[in-house]
Amino acid sequence: MTDFLTYLNSLFSFDNEHPLLFTQFHFWAFFFLVYIGFCLIVSVGEQRSRRRLTDLPTGQRIGRARRLWRNGYLFLVSLFFYYKTSGLYVWLLIGSTIVGYTLGLCFDNLAHRQQQQGSSTQPLRKALMIVGVALNLGVLCYFKYAYFFTDIFNTIASAHYSIATVILLPVGISFFTFQNISYIVDVYKGKVRHVDNILDFGFYTTFFPQLVAGPIIRADQFVPQLYKPFFLRRRQFGIAVFWIMNGLFKKLILSDYLAVSFADRVFTNPLLYTPFENFSALFVYSLQVYADFSGYTDIAIGVAMLMGFYLPKNFNSPYKATNPAGFWKRWHMSLSNWLKDYLYIPLGGNRHGTLGTYLILGVMLIVVALMAKTTWVTVTVIAVITLLTLVYLLFPSHRKTFTTNLNNFDTMLLGGMWHGASFNFITWGALNGAGILVYKGWKGQGTRARILIIGALYITVAVADKFFPLPVLNMFEYALRVIAIAIVGLEILKWIALPYAKLTAAIRGLYTVWNILLTFVFISFTRLFFRSGSNLNPAEANEVAWRTATQMVERIGGQWNWQQVPAILENYAPVFIVFALGMVIHWLPERFKRRYRLWFAQLPLWLMIPAVVLGVFIVYQFITADLQPFIYFQF
Repeated sequence: MTDFLTYLNSLFSFDNEHPLLFTQFHFWAFFFLVYIGFCLIVSVGEQRSRRRLTDLPTGQRIGRARRLWRNGYLFLVSLFFYYKTSGLYVWLLIGSTIVGYTLGLCFDNLAHRQQQQGSSTQPLRKALMIVGVALNLGVLCYFKYAYFFTDIFNTIASAHYSIATVILLPVGISFFTFQNISYIVDVYKGKVRHVDNILDFGFYTTFFPQLVAGPIIRADQFVPQLYKPFFLRRRQFGIAVFWIMNGLFKKLILSDYLAVSFADRVFTNPLLYTPFENFSALFVYSLQVYADFSGYTDIAIGVAMLMGFYLPKNFNSPYKATNPAGFWKRWHMSLSNWLKDYLYIPLGGNRHGTLGTYLILGVMLIVVALMAKTTWVTVTVIAVITLLTLVYLLFPSHRKTFTTNLNNFDTMLLGGMWHGASFNFITWGALNGAGILVYKGWKGQGTRARILIIGALYITVAVADKFFPLPVLNMFEYALRVIAIAIVGLEILKWIALPYAKLTAAIRGLYTVWNILLTFVFISFTRLFFRSGSNLNPAEANEVAWRTATQMVERIGGQWNWQQVPAILENYAPVFIVFALGMVIHWLPERFKRRYRLWFAQLPLWLMIPAVVLGVFIVYQFITADLQPFIYFQF
């Protein structure tokens, strides 16, 4: 009896070392029990509704009651799920839910008062919206950026303040905070009607499949689903099972295997590994983080679909992108769209600049200069601010393009900061923003201009490397040399192929392949700053993360010994094979993937069940001794 009580206590208590993960048996036992209860509630409700079809008012009441039973049940089990994942921080989630629900009611009451009395309540509604957004952002900043801002203040003011207690980051706080902000803003703008029942709204804010790592569900996308009856066709059931299995394959076979076998080792101590191993680790990590995050999303979409709810698509083969801007239309699409609608457009979008447009970049540059406390950084920051000011003043006809580019850059900068409280994440965001701006400027240039630009950049970097032999300059010199050779070679081939239509089409295909590879290399390089800042205590993130990134750049930009490469490929043959297979599958045409997805979904149950059992058996052969948490849990 004592053992049984101890077991029950372990089931219903929070264990920080063993949260409920999609890759654990405990989660699937939890979901099995939840789904049984869900099916009972849905089936009983349908039977009662059929018996009351002749009594319309009562039927309506029973329909609402059935919805509340279903949504209330899922609200409660979602709270339990979050408690098992983040412990007492579940009260933070409950508080956030109450604030969002209360503000929704206030917006509705104020709108009703305006209709009845005729007096404008718009200023009060706007003030409440600002307060709601500020409260959510304030909580997010406290838990996520307290150490970061304290470190900045201490460095600038030469002070020694510290956070008295260790602040543990609530799992998924960025996701449910952004979700609540979208609800507050959308209800304020009238894009969606407020949810008039706390059980319905609580379900919207806490739906457990996507609660801790997304995708971010917007109010206008999900709130209408709160009122729809449960409906699941046979094909949808098969698609849901496919997404779950697909996610498990990505997470356990690709992500965890690549992390444990190679990427984590190199990033933990780059100086122990050769330049080729450091260089390879960037690409391996790019596939790892994609398989990890998209794997979670696939499982979340499948689990939600089994309950009749549809989450937004979060990935669209991002490594098929031919440019950095296209990459961010394919990667973490729910965040990209959120940033576009709630940050980029309010900043002015592609129409004009606002105070925030200049304030965000200006403050960030000044902070960087003060933090660095070195003359060359200060001079660089002053030069950048002066140059931007001169461009704005001297070219009034280009101000719209100028402010659009600044809004783009600011959005990526803050998007990087959303991911983590260290300058590594800000650097990562800034590099992605710069990549988008470079692409926008590059695509408007002709062939001659492109060759001249690349040639001038190469000569400049080569000369600088000769007088100041730094690893980073050596790395960029080599990269520019490869790009210059590729561009000149492709342009010569295009000129030769002009009289031949088929050859011209083939050259266009080569251009596409080159652009995809170049984009993948660029995105993988930016991951250096993303990965080195991950999984770190906020109190040490800035120092440790920057040191890791610097060491990797030094190794990659150092002296290569090509004779070591065959031995490295042989030693890590399974890793490189899995990586190559993962990339090939990723690059398969979407229509082919859709076909085998539908083929699986249409299998008869007597074939689908053994296929799933076999798949689970294969997946669990790759489980490591210590299950790897999902990377985006920390965000």
